[in-house]
Amino acid sequence: MRVLGLSCFYHDAAACLIDEGTIVAAATEESFSRKKHDSGFPKRAIEYVLREAGTQIEGVNAVIYYDKPLKKFDRSVRTHLAHFPFGLGPFARRMPQVIGTELRLPKLLKDELGYSGPVLYSEHHLSHAASAFYASGWEEASILTVDGVGEWTTSSWGVGRGSDITLMGETRFPHSLGLLYSAITYYLGFKVNSAEYKVMGLAPYGEPVHVEKLRQLIHIAEDGSFRLDMKYFDFERGQRMYTPALEALLGQPTRPLETGELSQFHKDIARSLQVIVDEVMVKLATHIVNTTGCRKLCLAGGVALNCVANGEILRRAPVEDVFVQPSAGDAGGAMGAALLLWNGLLKKPRLPRLPSVYLGPGESDAQIEATLQRYSAKYTRLERAALLERACDLLEGQKVVGWHHGRMEWGPRALGHRSILGDPRVLDMRDIINRKIKMREGFRPFAPSVLEESVSDWFEIDRPSPYMLMVAQVRGGKTPLPSVTHVDNSARIQTISREQDALYHDLIARFGERTGVPVLINTSMNVRGEPMVCSADDTYRCFMRTEMDALVIGPFVLLKEEQPPLHLKSAAEEFGLD
Repeated sequence: MRVLGLSCFYHDAAACLIDEGTIVAAATEESFSRKKHDSGFPKRAIEYVLREAGTQIEGVNAVIYYDKPLKKFDRSVRTHLAHFPFGLGPFARRMPQVIGTELRLPKLLKDELGYSGPVLYSEHHLSHAASAFYASGWEEASILTVDGVGEWTTSSWGVGRGSDITLMGETRFPHSLGLLYSAITYYLGFKVNSAEYKVMGLAPYGEPVHVEKLRQLIHIAEDGSFRLDMKYFDFERGQRMYTPALEALLGQPTRPLETGELSQFHKDIARSLQVIVDEVMVKLATHIVNTTGCRKLCLAGGVALNCVANGEILRRAPVEDVFVQPSAGDAGGAMGAALLLWNGLLKKPRLPRLPSVYLGPGESDAQIEATLQRYSAKYTRLERAALLERACDLLEGQKVVGWHHGRMEWGPRALGHRSILGDPRVLDMRDIINRKIKMREGFRPFAPSVLEESVSDWFEIDRPSPYMLMVAQVRGGKTPLPSVTHVDNSARIQTISREQDALYHDLIARFGERTGVPVLINTSMNVRGEPMVCSADDTYRCFMRTEMDALVIGPFVLLKEEQPPLHLKSAAEEFGLD
């Protein structure tokens, strides 16, 4: 029996296929379309997961969608009528899309794929909850989901036991921690639903001097429940994220989108916002585990990608352990919906903890080589041991190395299969990668990949963090790691075990044997504004458009200076940085 989970039509469309209880494949549409945060019908992602399962759409027994479109439509209509005639323009523009997509999903499946079987509908936050609990491997756990908005719900909490999830409480639109975060993201001059992580990276450069001002935007109770003061926000009417009252309260106008100077004021606002988010999340987590009695906590929803808040929950809330769905945002709803159908509705046996995060497309060595030959690329093929030694030679030589192997990661973080790597001991390596390769802001930190068995030697954390969703302090008294240590001495950690990824683990282990430091810089292989690379073709083009020094792709090693010219506009030229 096969079930197909889908999320789409808002942002980060995705598909996930479960075949007889095994999560065979999961991928986002952006990986194939190359359109960042692609929200359209995920036809290519669906075709991929079917290929990976060795079947066609006729082999799918049921499709389940991560949302209830009628409830979301109901919210849109009711909210508009409550504020009529304000917001009529955005409402009128949005409705044809909703009616033609979400409300006609069975017809789309029939027209695009020829599918005419059962179509079921989950609920947005139930899909988030299922994505975390059923993937956690825990028999019993508390559950917290927090994002912008689903149908009406903006956060929910409850408990999972065996195959059952019971949601016990919720916050409803328009009161939303995720929408507060997005509003401040826009105020700081970054794109909503795209650049919230930049605000998190900017925060450590600031001081929490505006916390009391931000408290006027959100009223937080001791149990973590909250309400926004809606005189400061305008997203109910669908015209702007906030009103002029917010700018008046904070004392400065909105920073121009992606272009204005980032002053200390903006850094202080970002830091103050992080304090508010940490407070809400820690209070919610504390209330939930005290109410349910379950000290293990599962997290999902877009706010669960805030790894600073996740680390604060682990340190300050009375939790035994925390599991964060690696694709915590809307894309993860596709997996959650599929797991809900399989485990929650059909009561099929549960899997252990998500067996692998590498659920996306991969290519054989022969397919990779065919791509390289199509570009007349110059490469050397090496056996495993020699490949690891050569990669370590390059990294120790302060080279920036692209690293592509196996199947693509599930979720927004590069976890060692579509990564750019560097030596964390090199003082200016972060600036080199930010400026010459990623074409992004210099304040953005890079994560360390560290051997799971060595993580407590280098960072103040006592457990694995395999999905790069926990922040911890860097330990003193060790070899300095300047290129992965943020300005507040923190790091967003990814641990690697041999069971998780043998090749990447052994690369870090060999680097550690040679240098005494079992840690590498790890950042996603892409340039600003593009999705993470997926195919060998994506990877080679990214390699040639940037100033990466070397590329290790499958068993092949490429040096930039040996490659024939590729007539593409470089990333630096594209962003006007030459």
